Amino acid sequence: MARYKVTIEYDGTGLVGWQRQKTGASVQQTIEEGIFAYCGEDIRIQGAGRTDAGVHALAQVASFDLQEEHDPATVMNAVNHHMRPARVVILDCVRVTDEFNARFSAHGRHYVYRICNRHSRLALNMGRAWHIRQELDTDAMQEAANLLIGNHDFSSFRAVACQAKSPIKTLDQLEIVRNGVDISIYVSAPSFLHNQVRAMVGTLSLVGKGQWNNQDVLDALAAKDRQKAGPNAPAHGLYLAKVDYPC
Repeated sequence: MARYKVTIEYDGTGLVGWQRQKTGASVQQTIEEGIFAYCGEDIRIQGAGRTDAGVHALAQVASFDLQEEHDPATVMNAVNHHMRPARVVILDCVRVTDEFNARFSAHGRHYVYRICNRHSRLALNMGRAWHIRQELDTDAMQEAANLLIGNHDFSSFRAVACQAKSPIKTLDQLEIVRNGVDISIYVSAPSFLHNQVRAMVGTLSLVGKGQWNNQDVLDALAAKDRQKAGPNAPAHGLYLAKVDYPC
């Protein structure tokens, strides 16, 4: 057996998310079918995170085993060939030890959420950023975001169907950067609850619009009730940007 680690980029538009589903194409299924077409092995791969339908990735990570050892560059190029025309591509493939697991070996995950804050409708960024016409106060959003950094019970920011054993997570970064009409929200933590990033961004958008203030955010956090926080931001603005592993 030989274990491989792959770094993957994908456009989540039209996909049901990372994980295999009974209906609809997933990222996992697309890669597994590419592997089968290359070497005839019907395997299941392990991803670092289960991104939702419509969520994109700049550098998702997965691991899998093959019965025989192959040159990593050959695996990458061959699987990429067989995945065409899907908007899923392997950027890097390396041989790793049997102890490596893309999900359980990870100790940090980084996301970026993109907002296009302008009146005109989107053309190039349609399906790749959240279009908000009303002018957002990003300074106010950052002040509110700072209240969420640290170790908290994020029950108000988790999906009802979240399967995590505990709602307590440590948020390392929640930084809002504006560049003209483009707003990027950088979020980092060892791990996240289901829909946590989208729920936090949706909540912060209310602050940016002047509908909520810092105390509203604190009250939502303290409530430990998903109904008390803001709505989920659309999936198509979210990107899994990087996954950290021990050296």
